[in-house]
Amino acid sequence: MKAIILAGGSGTRLWPLSRKQYPKQLLKIEGDTSLLQSTFERILNLVSAENIISITNTEQAGDVKLQLQNITSGSIVLSEQISKNTAPAIAASLNYLEKTSGNDEIILIVPCDHVIKNTAAFVDSINSAIELANAGYLVTFGVKPSYPETGYGYIQAGEKFNNGYKVKQFREKPDENLAAEFVQKNDFYWNSGIFMGKLSTIKSEFKKYAPEIFDKCQNLKFENQNKISFMDYEALPDISFDYAVLEKSDNLALAELKSDWIDVGSWQSLYNVNPKDENGNVITGNVLINNVKNSYIYSSKELIAVSGLENIILVETEDAIMACRKDHAQDVKILHDKLKEKESETLELHKTVYRPWGYYTCLNRGEGYQTKMICVHPGQKLSIQSHNHRSEHWVVLEGTAFVVLDNENHTIEAGGSIDIPVKAIHSLQNPYDTDLKVIEVQKGTILLESDIIRYQDMYNRV
Repeated sequence: MKAIILAGGSGTRLWPLSRKQYPKQLLKIEGDTSLLQSTFERILNLVSAENIISITNTEQAGDVKLQLQNITSGSIVLSEQISKNTAPAIAASLNYLEKTSGNDEIILIVPCDHVIKNTAAFVDSINSAIELANAGYLVTFGVKPSYPETGYGYIQAGEKFNNGYKVKQFREKPDENLAAEFVQKNDFYWNSGIFMGKLSTIKSEFKKYAPEIFDKCQNLKFENQNKISFMDYEALPDISFDYAVLEKSDNLALAELKSDWIDVGSWQSLYNVNPKDENGNVITGNVLINNVKNSYIYSSKELIAVSGLENIILVETEDAIMACRKDHAQDVKILHDKLKEKESETLELHKTVYRPWGYYTCLNRGEGYQTKMICVHPGQKLSIQSHNHRSEHWVVLEGTAFVVLDNENHTIEAGGSIDIPVKAIHSLQNPYDTDLKVIEVQKGTILLESDIIRYQDMYNRV
């Protein structure tokens, strides 16, 4: 067996905590590991590390690699230079597997935004469906609904055979009344988004129902660091695997996922997975409450004081505050889309971004410039890198900076500064015992993380 972890996506319904360049799968939603890391560790019970592929986009690839390196050194990360939804991502991953392995093995496809605590039951459910996959079926896993969730898709089971069922129909996210009706019946399941089948089976279904994706992915090229060629990938349609293949297939089997399962797709689901106080509240951060019940309140920094409210979601980050009724959690995507129309910077990245070497905080941004405060922890250093579209000016606030600039070394004390020209190869390092804090002023036409060319990196992001 091999596995594909779908590690892209932007988590729009979890804004403002989830951002495009640091989305929900990279966040520590529950415990000390991120959703991505928890997914990878769960799959390790079925598949060895070198047989697991994670596919994401280039903006997140460095963080994905870094998080997985805390678990194993043998993982493979593919990166899309443009996001095209799950159907192209799966087709591209299958193409990579066929090129590198060539064996007609069973492929397990899993999203990385699920919380599953009963790993043993999950593993048993996957293993019990292997017979269906070996028989040539495309297997989709369903979860018995425990409440009328309007944010999930549903699958109606038909005739039972072997260890599964025929699929009678798919139903998209229903309204509350219809969802309640589905829960009352015994033959409806939540669509988990987990699939399995032999490589030849999934390819055959792509060829039959999504020939455009199949044909274009046959010739995909994988460039440096397993980046998928932009020219090949850009022409692919933006469509989910469910719409492109799954819901059209007449070669489909439904297997029950008998473990617990929560798709962390909204603030309501995040409320569901976290422990509550005696009044049913989930409280995180600097929060003061009085007579508050059944609510989710999150503060990243500022004090939030709440009194006399029930069933609310209130989230504060450094640059945004979001509030809604708990039963309107799905509507956060509408807010996200409105902000997208306004080209709001709050969709892209948090003001403070944590990196393995420390963190940086965006202080100001405008047309052609950006100012950051960079903190490099003792013994850490940024990669040796260059930028094609921006220059940088560094001013040391605290500590001592060791700077490599075009093969020359510079030691800069507090109050000193240095210019980093466009295309200059450079690195900011802190080999000393105290934190290094630097003000960075960027000037240029592209002020994004994508304008980083890494040559050497102690965190293996090259």
